[in-house]
Amino acid sequence: MRDNPTLRGIPLAVGGRADQRGVVATCNYEARAFGIHSAMSTARALALCPELKVVRGNMEKYREVSARIMAIYADYAQLIEPLSLDEAYLDVTGTQRCRGSATLVAEEIRQRVFDEVGIRVSAGVAPNKFLAKVASDWNKPDGLFVLRPEQVEAFVKALPVKRLHGVGAKTAQKLERMGVHSCADLRAQGEAVLVSRFGRFGQRLWELAWGQDERPVRISRERKSVSVEHTYAEDLPDLAACINALPVLLDSLAGRYARLSRPADIAGAVVKLKFHDFSQTTVEQATRASSSQAPDSGLYARLLQEAFGRGNRPVRLIGVGYRLSEQTDSSQPDQLALF
Repeated sequence: MRDNPTLRGIPLAVGGRADQRGVVATCNYEARAFGIHSAMSTARALALCPELKVVRGNMEKYREVSARIMAIYADYAQLIEPLSLDEAYLDVTGTQRCRGSATLVAEEIRQRVFDEVGIRVSAGVAPNKFLAKVASDWNKPDGLFVLRPEQVEAFVKALPVKRLHGVGAKTAQKLERMGVHSCADLRAQGEAVLVSRFGRFGQRLWELAWGQDERPVRISRERKSVSVEHTYAEDLPDLAACINALPVLLDSLAGRYARLSRPADIAGAVVKLKFHDFSQTTVEQATRASSSQAPDSGLYARLLQEAFGRGNRPVRLIGVGYRLSEQTDSSQPDQLALF
């Protein structure tokens, strides 16, 4: 839309072709008005909006624009944690820019990104990462939402649980069956109940229900896996067809791993299948960590057989991956949490 004015004001999506089982990577707000969203099949999107314009992505351009925006961020913060090409956390504690005001920093960054890059961005200003993330989504598109410390309690209590990071459709349904719709409802359940129902994630839910998030902004993020996947134009009818597709996928996976700047040791193998009815399953197995040797094709064939047996029906997508080992610095002892 920035580079081609004729695409402005019309339903627009970036994604693959419908006749090749493409999916929507993203779409503009004109398209979202029809119910279109990312990860939806292009065919379904066109059924909802026959006038939808679908264009191919351009990753090289996205990386170049992302680098320019990140360079602007660097003028305001030393601690920057990129989440993706288009999203990042900035810790502006103690900044000398904009009279030390985080709100003025956010406003100035948004204006500079538009003036210098031609892109509108939304921002959230809050005391921690969880609340800043929620705030950044609050006034999209092209919005700014500031959550001051004294506003946190009332804001969080009324916050719908579906806004919490990690609460997907299934978890939201489970919470709804418990009568939980807001963070105030989560608090009423009690910590012990949430942990018994959701395990470790229940503990996280309890913390978020009180607006707590002690995670620092980290300059680098550790990669935990690397993977590739492919959606087939026609369903693979049986296990033999799936196994025949493995060599190409494994070659692609090895190439992607080789291109990592600082690859960690390979600690496991992962296979993902999506069946023709869009149900999916994932199987993985730990291996002995070795940076010089990937899991052999026989292991992937066995994992694929196990995954296929769970559905035993035609397959539309296969994914394969490496689980990576944690990179630790033995000279620095781990600091345990105080509580």
